[in-house]
Amino acid sequence: MFVIATAGHVDHGKSTLVRALTGMEPDRWAEERRRGMTIDLGFAWTTLDNEHMTAFVDVPGHQRFVSNMLAGVGPVTAVLFVVAADEGWRRQSAEHLAALQALDVRHGVLAVTRCDLADPGPAIEQAHERLRDTGLAGMPAVAVSAASGHGLAALRTALRELTRALPAPRTGPARLWVDRSFTVRGSGTVVTGTLGSGTMAVGDELVLEPAGRPVRIRGLQSLKTKVERAKAVSRLAVNLRGLGANEVRRGYALVQPGAFTRVTTMDVRLIRQADRLPTHLVLHIGSAAVPVRLRKLGPHAARLALTTALPLHVGERGLLRDPGAQHIVAGIVVLDTMPPQLHARGDARRRATQLTGMSDRPDAVADIARRGAVRREALVTAGVLAYETEVPADVVAVGEWLVAPTLWKTWVSALSAAVDEWAAANPLSPGLAPEAAAGRAGIPDLRLIGALMADAGLVLGSGAMRRKDAKIRFPEPVRRALDEIRARLREDPFAAPSAEELARHRLSRQHLAAAVNAGLLCRIAPDVYLLPDAPTEAARRLAGIDQPFTVSQARIAWGTSRRVAVPLLEYLDNQGATRRTGNTHRLLTFRTVAGPSLPEPQYH
Repeated sequence: MFVIATAGHVDHGKSTLVRALTGMEPDRWAEERRRGMTIDLGFAWTTLDNEHMTAFVDVPGHQRFVSNMLAGVGPVTAVLFVVAADEGWRRQSAEHLAALQALDVRHGVLAVTRCDLADPGPAIEQAHERLRDTGLAGMPAVAVSAASGHGLAALRTALRELTRALPAPRTGPARLWVDRSFTVRGSGTVVTGTLGSGTMAVGDELVLEPAGRPVRIRGLQSLKTKVERAKAVSRLAVNLRGLGANEVRRGYALVQPGAFTRVTTMDVRLIRQADRLPTHLVLHIGSAAVPVRLRKLGPHAARLALTTALPLHVGERGLLRDPGAQHIVAGIVVLDTMPPQLHARGDARRRATQLTGMSDRPDAVADIARRGAVRREALVTAGVLAYETEVPADVVAVGEWLVAPTLWKTWVSALSAAVDEWAAANPLSPGLAPEAAAGRAGIPDLRLIGALMADAGLVLGSGAMRRKDAKIRFPEPVRRALDEIRARLREDPFAAPSAEELARHRLSRQHLAAAVNAGLLCRIAPDVYLLPDAPTEAARRLAGIDQPFTVSQARIAWGTSRRVAVPLLEYLDNQGATRRTGNTHRLLTFRTVAGPSLPEPQYH
């Protein structure tokens, strides 16, 4: 299917021409037919060839209804531009052309109507002159009279050639801008609109924006014919389950879940702007008309703050209208739907320079380079990266994160420096905690740490980051005391030094924790330290006594006191090496027993 919008001054015969082409009445309201003037959007369709249906969105031409006109033109990429032979180019002809230019509509046919009342030559010449510097320059012109039928065949041929030349529908997720909403008895709420991208099918779950409400498709019609599935471009009537007609209106959109950013602030390029831009304007995009506040950043760059969130992608086009003066003041191209905050002096100027260098089309590599790091989902919902697109080769991809190579190198260096600085200031520490390291290096997500550690030559042990060849540097008195305690424990594995002995050796809790992290001791309980292989030796000795056994029997097998035996049994319980049977006895489970995991580097 192809969808074409009409454009042109009021009373130049747009609706009459659509009626003659399709045999259908586009004016839906009795008031429109009584006054002979289109007030709201009208819809009609016909077959221009033997294969494809062409639908027309007939828009009002009066200045008072320009908002309705923009709602009809917004989602459409081709136009039937109408100028009357007996009146020529008029005010709304110019305003409609300005809108089409802002929306970058480049495909159309010029129909010069009422050629039975006046020579169409001057009107055609005048229109071509006005179109000369626009995207519609050179579009074919057809002189036609709906009253006599003159030129209708030629117009149908020109429209058929137009549809054949239209570019393929835009790929991407489904989005339908709503232009009508009504209730059908027995069916409920129905919305209509132009499906500009993607596919919709009966049963699909969509999101109604800006309400953010999940909805399900109960039924679909395309040009009053029931269908199970429709793809862009299509005119659709969508029956929504469980939604009241008062809960949706023109300017809302049905979108594929998780596929669009809900934009409330965006940076844009200004196109064909007026000399003076008011602060308060109305943004027209799709079928939506949303009040916005404009902040000019540079000659052709601005930031828009929207009063209502819209589901938008980078690269989309819209226009700004002054609601007071009732005319279009600028076209816009969406450049960034996730703009940075501007706080410091000069931020706006620097941002304007950056926006000036940005492409009107989404560019994933440039976007990642500009942001430094961004989640893939954010680029997908911004329309910068498609779901199925491979990550660019010159981007670092770690989980959901996409990182520019320059920033990745900066993070690697910062992480390495943070660990080295910590080691220098804390010689007894096993290393720097990952959370602290990420904070010092400015890394936004701990899930990036693993890959960064590998590139920085760091390892993780005992919950801390360090260099592979890191050494804990004990003061000489502390090293001698540890050597003495370890020598005695090698002779008598369960003769744990007492708290008084540890204090006499001036071994603080920090020294002992460092010894544990260095793999020199195993902490069984507060103030109970043995060699790291003591739990394995304890289980081996228990295997030689009758099962089940008591604390007293274990103490005798180990040749130690209850001060050591009780916490050592609890340690073995926690390791799964022993288990209780009743209140006084335990059984050896014969599972492998080990002390704490030991770090790899050497310590002195």
